[in-house]
Amino acid sequence: MLIKLYNENPNVREVRHVADALRSGEVVVMPTDTLYSFVCSMEHKRAVEQIATLKGFKVKQAKYSMLCSDLSMASEYVRAMDRDVFSLLKRCLPGPFTFIMEASGAVPRGYQNANHTIGIRVPDCGIARAVIEEVGAPLIGTSVRPLDDVDDEPENYTDPELIHDRFGHRVWAVIDGGMVAPEPSTVVDCSDGIEIVRQGKGYVEI
Repeated sequence: MLIKLYNENPNVREVRHVADALRSGEVVVMPTDTLYSFVCSMEHKRAVEQIATLKGFKVKQAKYSMLCSDLSMASEYVRAMDRDVFSLLKRCLPGPFTFIMEASGAVPRGYQNANHTIGIRVPDCGIARAVIEEVGAPLIGTSVRPLDDVDDEPENYTDPELIHDRFGHRVWAVIDGGMVAPEPSTVVDCSDGIEIVRQGKGYVEI
């Protein structure tokens, strides 16, 4: 199923329809401010396992991001941050960044990395934030680019119709939010100091 939504003013009824599906354990492909992503509710382990299969990695080796509607939601799932880190996140979010933070007890252990961190995203995408806000909790997500397709054409991960052709029969729905940027998010590790570990679409001075 391909669901058309507009970033500037996403249809409320369709947003609720998608949110209901996610709360019930479905996997959805959703646009962000970078690549399209597989997303699901963190309450449904089977959906997370399905994403791992789609992505091509083992569940225990998976590195997911937690997509939040705003910084206030994100702050509930990370340990207290110092002033410099809070200032950095406030400057950059919403935006094309993934911040690696020390996870709080609210994050299930299965979604934490080995050093008890989690990637936090607040995408600058009206569709994504509307869906997350309607769900009422963060979504677990990772880009639709499979691990074994690193050299594939970027359109396969930025064009919703091509994504639907490839994955539409394996997910509940693909949300068509138009073409998105081909670059991944910039990853900033804030778990022990502040360090850019991958330069992507987002630019910031540390």
